[in-house]
Amino acid sequence: MNKYNGIAEHDGEAIPGLPGPLPAGESILWQGAPEWRGIARRGLFVRGIAIYFVLLAALQAGNLATQGAGFMEMAAGASLLVVIGVVPVALLLLFAALSARTSLYTITSRRIVMRVGVALPMTVNIPFVLIDEASVAHHADGTGDLVVKLVPPHRVSWIALWPHIRPFRVARPEPMLRALKDADVAAQVLSRALAAASSVPVPALAAAQNKRSAGRAEAMA
Repeated sequence: MNKYNGIAEHDGEAIPGLPGPLPAGESILWQGAPEWRGIARRGLFVRGIAIYFVLLAALQAGNLATQGAGFMEMAAGASLLVVIGVVPVALLLLFAALSARTSLYTITSRRIVMRVGVALPMTVNIPFVLIDEASVAHHADGTGDLVVKLVPPHRVSWIALWPHIRPFRVARPEPMLRALKDADVAAQVLSRALAAASSVPVPALAAAQNKRSAGRAEAMA
């Protein structure tokens, strides 16, 4: 892979993050990639899994204590569960890092493009006409998620987009531009692009949500 503005570029891409050259009249407005820590914490729930194994280790130590085991035996039993838990946590962290490195989100004047996938990279196009609602969520680590709801009955594959998808929304999957450093910038760009595509003037950027239906768009902070 080559490098383009600090983002990994897949071999064969005419334009980084896009499956081919842009059609006439379409332009790139914004590009960004997810932070691996955000993918690990909120997409893969690594912290929760780690806590789970720590609790299992503590319960194992307590169970051995009630059976009269000595300190060394308790420590050995608890350490075994900790070691077992390290393996899946390490694999998830590696996957998060690779996912962040190989993913690239693009907002053009006509669509959202998500290049995702570690072993089998794929590109998902979401035309503005299919966007029913979009919102941005901020997190304590300084990153934000840009969530997109599609107009029914249109939908995307939850499995194909994971972990770039809103958790627990399997029936109506919601694509997510996850763990962005400049989530507010991306949200404003998307809001203005939706408004321009609908030929509607953009109101003041005051809300943290953008809804678009029947040719109407509201600004997103």
